Amino acid sequence: MKKERVEKLSPECLRINEKEVCNRIEEFIRKKVKEFERDGVIIGISGGIDSAVCAFLAVKALGSKKVFGLLMPEKDSKKEHFEDAKLVVKKLGIKSKVEKITRILKEAGIYRLLKFPFFLPSKAREKIVRKAHEFYKRKTGKNPFASTLLGIKGDYARILRKVTAYMRAKHRARMLLLYKYAELNNLLVIGCCNKTEDLTGWLVKWGDSACDIAPLGGLYKTQVRQIASFLKVPKKIISKAPSPDMLPGITDEFGLGISYELLDLILYGLEKKMKPATIAKQLNIKETEIKYAQELIQKSAHMRSLVPWPKLR
Repeated sequence: MKKERVEKLSPECLRINEKEVCNRIEEFIRKKVKEFERDGVIIGISGGIDSAVCAFLAVKALGSKKVFGLLMPEKDSKKEHFEDAKLVVKKLGIKSKVEKITRILKEAGIYRLLKFPFFLPSKAREKIVRKAHEFYKRKTGKNPFASTLLGIKGDYARILRKVTAYMRAKHRARMLLLYKYAELNNLLVIGCCNKTEDLTGWLVKWGDSACDIAPLGGLYKTQVRQIASFLKVPKKIISKAPSPDMLPGITDEFGLGISYELLDLILYGLEKKMKPATIAKQLNIKETEIKYAQELIQKSAHMRSLVPWPKLR
């Protein structure tokens, strides 16, 4: 029987050599732009840390003239995120365009899926969403997000399907516009998803996961933060709570139900083939939290695979 390889799980095991990693990613971007025969890259800049890091790395790799930023807010978007996206554009001196996707979503009937009381202040809307999220968890014993990774069935399935369609349509609308401008200007689409999001399914299939290259695909979220500090991304972007900005009140860690610091260590332990009991003991948490991470990995496997097709003779 193969002996378990046990590592000491602490933030230190996720420490990286920022300079070396940045150099490798920058070289990767240059290589792929040449390989795809493109004149530069395009990035959907959301105001979050991942897209900011991608933009900073792209500018270092290619120069500001070859990087195009597309800002795509809609009526649910927090003003803070839009302002932070503009801050990134200004700091880097890159070309950019604002394309509001509210009209696209409205004409596709997306806003009709949820009868949102938009006349209420944003804080009140956030409170309503969070209460609904907690109600689902209390009644079903399941995390709403985990329940959407495969088929949505069971109690409250109808409303959860509507919420899921409502949220995911936004990133898919953004993907449509990113590729429109990429093809009009011969640009390579840079995806901003990181390893933590990829492993857990905290992304939208054919939405923000759709891209030509994913420079952050080998980095856990906490490692992206290390890179952000190294690149001198504005501190307000690094320190604010990460959010998909698709539904009021839903931040990454609230939706996932776990902090990135803890989740990354769990994922790292699983990657190193450590037993759930060993990981739980080292991190002083319940084994159910390890099993939850395993559930996310298993249920989101289809998001990391090519579209299946039947094997024919």
